[in-house]
Amino acid sequence: MESATPRPVSGPDEAASRPIATLPMSQLVQLSIYWLGINSIWGAIDGVILQARMDGFVGAANSGLAMGVAKLAGVIVAIIVQPTIGSISDYTMSRWGRRKPYIFIGASLDVLFLIGIATSNMFVALVAFLVLLQFSSNFAQGPFQGYIPDLVPGKQVGVASALVGIMTVLGVLVGQIIGFTGFLLGNDFTLPTIAVGLLEFATAMGTLFWVQEGRKPKPRNGKTWRSIAAEAWGTDILREHSYLWLVASRLCILAGVGMIYNLNVFYMDRSMGLASSEKAMWGYAASLSIAITILVVSIPSSRLAERYGRKAVIYGACAIGALGMCVLVVAPAMWMGLIGIVAVAGSAGSFLAVDWALMTDIIPKASAGRFMGISNVATASAGQVALIVGGPLMTFLPGGPGPRAAMAAGAVFFVLGALLLRPVDPRRREDDAPVAAETPELQPLPEF
Repeated sequence: MESATPRPVSGPDEAASRPIATLPMSQLVQLSIYWLGINSIWGAIDGVILQARMDGFVGAANSGLAMGVAKLAGVIVAIIVQPTIGSISDYTMSRWGRRKPYIFIGASLDVLFLIGIATSNMFVALVAFLVLLQFSSNFAQGPFQGYIPDLVPGKQVGVASALVGIMTVLGVLVGQIIGFTGFLLGNDFTLPTIAVGLLEFATAMGTLFWVQEGRKPKPRNGKTWRSIAAEAWGTDILREHSYLWLVASRLCILAGVGMIYNLNVFYMDRSMGLASSEKAMWGYAASLSIAITILVVSIPSSRLAERYGRKAVIYGACAIGALGMCVLVVAPAMWMGLIGIVAVAGSAGSFLAVDWALMTDIIPKASAGRFMGISNVATASAGQVALIVGGPLMTFLPGGPGPRAAMAAGAVFFVLGALLLRPVDPRRREDDAPVAAETPELQPLPEF
């Protein structure tokens, strides 16, 4: 049963400010498509390129731990930057609106830093550019994810969340497809690395030109920008108990998905013994299967959530994800491993289709940039958590058993995610509001 414990309400302006104007489907799609660009970067970098290049930097025996080190500094930057810039954007006033200046700057820097990663020949240089890429990507992402609470009415939030889930996973898959192309180019990943940067920049430009701005900025009331940046980390967030439990649950579920996402090349190489051409073939097959699975499950999952509740769908996703990881643990050949991958894909698709809707339901809407930014700390940290667990397992269990043990740990993460979801109160925050919702004044599109 869902918890009926009242949650804190910060005040009528925040609690009762969900938009009510229906958006056309074209605007809902455009609101989500930048997720494809952002996640294509990390689908290629984390899902393929780092794994493929790491042996050349540090040797096969140290690859797992080196992946964790390479990611750690970048994740720390992501955790700091995304909520901070998201909070600053809540107050920003410009002719482009309060979100778009940050998206443009971040997307432009992404391309530059990806060129640096593509041309790095030393481990230290690689890590430096990864850290810079985390900075620029999260500089854009923190403000961007405030758009759904800014613009989407309650009756459309389920569809919007499903579209975000679809674009998120398809972005990872597109990135992986581009990344796997490096195996066919003689293990040269320069062009694939730059290509995902250009793709991300193109989707950012679509956001700048075609996404309508939403509510007006929060009034600064004499606050300095330094105090606004610090506001992102105010202790008032500790009163949002459901929100904190949901962020913890999200971290564990995405860490479960991240086990195969961050270690799939190692799994194919060490556990399945595939050659480079076979990795590309099975990588493409898996990507296509995952894409089909995501497209099939996302919208139905959103509709099931409207009928049975978002938490019920997430519980089901956790069960399917754990089962899929167990299949990967015991699979004797890649064809059976593909079955496990598809199960995990179905789990991820269902989870992402409703997770955003649940998150936007329970956060204060006027501070969407701040709260969505902090929630995405779970997304940024999930891969690192997976590597912290999976990397040492591959070191202490060399050869085929290491990646299989990491997949078993992924199943445990799905179970933990389900347990941490239990205390979350899923009611929409505006349903507790003491006053009727008002429609935020829409600002015109910027002139370019």
